[in-house]
Amino acid sequence: MREGKEVLGGSSISSRSMNRASSRTESARSRHDARVVAQTPIDASLHVAFERSEKRFDYSSSIEFNVSNSRDSNVVPGETISAYLQKMQRGNLVQSFGCLIAFNRESFAVIAFSENAAEMLELAPLAVPNIEQHEALSFGMDVRSLFRSPGAAAIQKAAGFAESNLLNPILVHSKTCGKPFYAILHRVDVGLVIDLEPVDKDDVPSTAAGALYSYKVAAKAISRLQALPSGNISLLCDVLVREVRELTGYDRVMVYKFHEDEHGEVIAEQRKLDVESYLGLHYPSTDIPQASRFLFMKNKVRMICDCLAPPVKVVQDESLAQPLSLGGSTLRAPHGCHVQYMENMGSIASLVMSATINEESEEVKSNPLWGQKLWGLVVCHHRSPRFIPFPLRYACEFLVQVFCVQLNKELELAAQTKEKHILQIQTMLCHMILRESPMGIITQSPNIMNLVKCDGAALYYKNEFSLLGVTPTKEQLKHVTQWLLEYHSNSTGLSTDSLLEAGYPRATELGDAVCGMAAVRISSTDFLFWFRSHTAKEIKWGGAKHDPVDKDDERRMHPRSSFSAFLEMVKRRSAPWEDMEMDAIHSLQLILRGSLQDDAHNSLRSEVVADDCERIVSVPEDNKVLQTVGELQTVTSEIVRLIQTAAVPIFAVDVSGCINGWNAKAAEITGLSSEQAVGSPLVHLVMDEATDVVKRMLSLGLQGIEEKNVEIKFKTYGPQEKNGPVVIVVNACCSRDTNKSIIGICFFGDDVTAQKMISDKYTKLEGDYAGIVRSACPLIPPIFVTNEEGICMEWNDAMEKLSGFNREAAVGNMLVGEVFTVEDFGCRVKDHDTLIRLRILLNRIMAGENVDKISFGFFGKDDRCIDALLSANARTDSEVRIKGAICFLHVASTELQYALQRQKFSEQAAANTVKTLSYVKIHIRSPICGMITTRHLMEKSDLSSKQRELVRTRELCEDQLAKIVNDCDISAIEEGYLIPDACEFNLGEALDAVMSQVMSLSHDRQVQVIHDPPREIPPMHLMGDNLRLQQALADFLSNAVRFAPVSEGSSVVLSVLPRKEQFGKNIHLVHLEFRITHPAPGIPQGLIQEMFHHSWGMSREGLGLYISHKLIKIMNGTVQYLRGEETSAFLVNVEFPLVN
Repeated sequence: MREGKEVLGGSSISSRSMNRASSRTESARSRHDARVVAQTPIDASLHVAFERSEKRFDYSSSIEFNVSNSRDSNVVPGETISAYLQKMQRGNLVQSFGCLIAFNRESFAVIAFSENAAEMLELAPLAVPNIEQHEALSFGMDVRSLFRSPGAAAIQKAAGFAESNLLNPILVHSKTCGKPFYAILHRVDVGLVIDLEPVDKDDVPSTAAGALYSYKVAAKAISRLQALPSGNISLLCDVLVREVRELTGYDRVMVYKFHEDEHGEVIAEQRKLDVESYLGLHYPSTDIPQASRFLFMKNKVRMICDCLAPPVKVVQDESLAQPLSLGGSTLRAPHGCHVQYMENMGSIASLVMSATINEESEEVKSNPLWGQKLWGLVVCHHRSPRFIPFPLRYACEFLVQVFCVQLNKELELAAQTKEKHILQIQTMLCHMILRESPMGIITQSPNIMNLVKCDGAALYYKNEFSLLGVTPTKEQLKHVTQWLLEYHSNSTGLSTDSLLEAGYPRATELGDAVCGMAAVRISSTDFLFWFRSHTAKEIKWGGAKHDPVDKDDERRMHPRSSFSAFLEMVKRRSAPWEDMEMDAIHSLQLILRGSLQDDAHNSLRSEVVADDCERIVSVPEDNKVLQTVGELQTVTSEIVRLIQTAAVPIFAVDVSGCINGWNAKAAEITGLSSEQAVGSPLVHLVMDEATDVVKRMLSLGLQGIEEKNVEIKFKTYGPQEKNGPVVIVVNACCSRDTNKSIIGICFFGDDVTAQKMISDKYTKLEGDYAGIVRSACPLIPPIFVTNEEGICMEWNDAMEKLSGFNREAAVGNMLVGEVFTVEDFGCRVKDHDTLIRLRILLNRIMAGENVDKISFGFFGKDDRCIDALLSANARTDSEVRIKGAICFLHVASTELQYALQRQKFSEQAAANTVKTLSYVKIHIRSPICGMITTRHLMEKSDLSSKQRELVRTRELCEDQLAKIVNDCDISAIEEGYLIPDACEFNLGEALDAVMSQVMSLSHDRQVQVIHDPPREIPPMHLMGDNLRLQQALADFLSNAVRFAPVSEGSSVVLSVLPRKEQFGKNIHLVHLEFRITHPAPGIPQGLIQEMFHHSWGMSREGLGLYISHKLIKIMNGTVQYLRGEETSAFLVNVEFPLVN
C-alpha cells in the first residue's frame, strides 16, 4: 500500500544523475503506480468484508489486517478484485433525485434507463394517467421522441460532437408534460448517457444564460483567489473553502490533500460552529479507495443529495455485454460502505470536487490523457439532504479550476526553489570533497545532516562508527550493517520509510526514534546512514479531540476511528524520502566510493584515467601537491566521468585563458572536438561581440570573482557551422590547488540557442506589435492590454480618442475598478453587469480558455453611450506562458449604429405594447368579476331548465375569458411546454359555449352556423382542458364565419365524430374529430401559413390561429386545413379519457 523500500543498483545511479528532473517524475509515477497496484486488493478486501458483514463492520481491525497482508498478493483473489472494480464503476444504481437514459450514438435507440425515468418524465399520455408508465419507455425507441423538438435537436447535435460534455447542460422538456430538465451528456463505451436533473419551473433558464449565471456567481470568488499573494498555499486553500461554502451553503467545506504515500489530510476547513472540526486530521489511504480516485479524475464533480434515499436500479438491453458504465454519471449512487461512513459521521449530503495539477513526464508528452494528477479534493458535507443545481455546481467547478491554476503556479514556484536547493547541495558536496575525506563530512560544518532532512546520521568507516543526532547505538548499527551486507549485498544502498516493513528483524528494538533509513555503500564494507523518526510525532490534531478517556467506537466507520487506525499505521513509519534528497545522497555516494577504493584498485585506475585527468585538472609540479595527487586521482576520475557525460556543456581554462577541458556536450553543440579545442585560447572560440565579455570573466575569475549567468555566443565548426553560432549561458567556478591558489577557471553552461532564437523573434514581434498598436492610423481598432495581474499595460491612440480617457491615466492602473468603473471617474461603463462580463472574460483568458466576443457598453466623449463588441486573446511570452490579455473593441459603423438604434426603438415599442397589454389585462378583470357576480345572483333566482342551460353557457364563456386573461406566459404556449389543465367537463356544454361565441358574428354577416351533434355527445363527460378546447374551436369557427362568402344560403357546419377505444377493463379513451366546413375559397392562404409558422409582423387573425393550433398540439391533438373546390374545412383531432 505504501512505499516499502527502494533498492538501488549501481547502473541506476549514473542514469539518474544524467537527467534528474525527468527521472524524478518517472520515479514518482512508478511509485504511485506501484502503490495503486498494492492498495487496490486492500480496497477490494475491505469492500468484501463490509458486504459480508451486517450492520457492525470492524473497520479498524480490517485495515490493520489488510495492511499487514498487503505484501502478499495471494490474499485477495484476482476475481474478487475484478468484481470490486466492476461494481465501483458499473454498479447499476443511480440516485433518485434524477433519472438516466442511455442510447446508441448512431441510431439514437434507447439501450438503458433508470427505473424512475418514465415516472419523472411523465411519459404516459396526459389523457390516460392510469396507463402503466413503463410501457411508454422501452428499449429500441428513439430517445429524441421523449423530448420536445428544441431539446431533441440539441441532443442530436451533441451526439455528433466528439466532446459532447462541453455542451452541458442542455435544457430539454418532456414531450408529454413539458417538465424542464437539465440534460447532462457523457460518452461511454456503448453509446451516450443522459443524466436528467429536474429544473425548477419558476426558474427555467436557457443553457447560455445558465452558463453566464455560473460565471457571474464565481466571478467575485475568483477575483479574491487571484488577488492573494503568492507563496502561501495554506492561505489559498483557506480562501477557497470559505468561497465554496458561501456559494453552496454546506455545513462543512474542507480541502483534503493526498500525500505522496497516498494518505490524506484535511489542510483547510470552513464550518458551522456546531459542526465538529476535522482540520488537521490524517486518514489512511483506504478511506478513499483508488477506484474512487480514478472516478474523481473522470468526473470531477460528485454530488450525493441524500445518502439515505434508496437508490434506483438501471435496467438495460440484454444485448449489452456488461453492465453500463456509470463512472461519468452525475447520478451514480454511492456504494454501501460509503453510505454507512457518511451516516456514521452525521453527514447526509455531500459535494466533492477534484483538484488536479499538471504532471510532466515523457509518458505524459506521448499521451496527453496522463497530463493530470489528483492532488486532492474539495469536500462539502451537510447534515440534511441538499441538492445543488447544475449551474451552481458548474460555478464551483470553475472556481476550483481557477484554484488549480493558482495551485500549479505555487507548486512550480516550490519546485524552482527545490532546484535551487539542489544546486546549493552540489556546491556543498564539492566543499566536502576538498576537505578531509571522508571524516570531514561528519566533523566539519556543514555536515551530512545538512544534506537532507533527517533526525540523525552515521558513518561506518574502517570498522568505526561516527554518529550525529538521533541514531541507533553502535551495537545496533553494527547489526544493521551486517544485515545489509548479508541480505542486500547485490545493491549499492537501501532507502525505506519503515525498517519493519523492509524486513529488518530487529526493527522493533529501535523504537519510534528510528523508523526510516537511507543507507548507501561507499566501499565494499563502509556505509553512510541517514535516519528518520516516526511520522506520528509530526501530526497536528488541529481541532479534533484526543482524550484517551473519551474513546470512539472503533468498530464504526467514523473519521475519528479512521484517524486512530492511521496512527496505528504510521507509528512505525517515517516520512518518505523525496527524490531530490535521494539525488543528493547518490551524488555524495558516487564521489566517496571512488575516493575510498582499495589501494590496489586505486593504482590500477590511476593509470587508466591519467590521460582523462590531464585535460580537466592541471597539477603544478610542486612536491607538496604531488603528495596528495594519489589521493585525489580516484576522486578526480569520478568527477571527470560525470563532467564528460554531463547533459550540459562544461569547459575549463588555465591561468593563461587556454582551454584545458572540453566535454562531450560542448563538442556536440559547437562541432569542435576535444582534441581541437584543448590548447586554444577561449577568446578565439567565441564571436567577436563576445570577446570583451570573455576577457572580463577571465580577469575577474583570476581574482576569485565568479560571475554567474553570463551569455556568450560561440563559433561553430564542421557540420554545425551551417547552423550558425550557439548561445551558452555560463557560470564561472574558480579552480584552486591545495594552497588555495587559483590555477584555472571551470565554466558550467546551458545551451540556450533555441530559446534565444525564439526570444529574438519574440522581441522583434513585440516591437512590431507595439508599433502597430500605438500607430495613429485610422485602420487600427481601439486596443487595450493587461498583464496577468489585471493592470492596464497599453491604451492605444484609437482607444484614447474613442473613450476620451488619456493613455497616461490608464496605463499602470487596474483595468477593472480603476480604468473601467461604474463611478464618475475613469472610463465609465453602462452598468455593473458589464464589469462582471469583462472580469469573467479576463479570468477565462488567464485560465487558458478560448473566449467569444461579448457586448461592451461604455460612455465616451461627451458622455455619449458607445455599444461595441469586445474580443480578447491571451498574451504569451517567449515560453508560451500566459502573461496577460490583449483586447479589441469592434465599434459598429454608422449604418450598423443606425440599425441598432432602429432595433432599440423597436424593442421600446414592443415594451410599450406589453405595458399596454398589461394595463388592459388588469382592468378587464373588474368587468369579469361583475359578470360573475351577476351570474351568481341569477343562479339563486327561480330559473327554468332552459334558462339554467344559458347561465351555464355564460359561465363557461366567463371562465374561458378569465383563462385567456391569465395566460401571461405566451412563450410557454409557443414552445409547447405549457401544462394543460385536467378536469372533468361535459362535452355538450363546451360545444354550446363555442357556438354562443360566433352567433353575433354569424348574424352580422348573415352566415348560418349549423351544429347537430350525435345524440351521445351532449351527455358525454370527459377529462381534460375544456376551456382551451373552447378557445381553439371558437377561434377556428369564427374565422370560418368571417371569411365565408355573403350569399343566400351560405352556411358553416360544426360536426363532431366520436370514437371510443378501450384500455384494460375500466379505461376508455374517446377520439374526437371536429370538422368545421365552410364554403370555398375559405381562409386566405397567408393566414393558413401563419397558423402553422410564426413570423414577425403577422396579422391578429394569424396570431389567433397560431395560438389555437399550439393549444391543440399541447393537448396532444392535431390541426389540418383541407381546401376543396366547393368547400374547405378545419379538421381537428384530439383525444380525452372518458369519465365513467
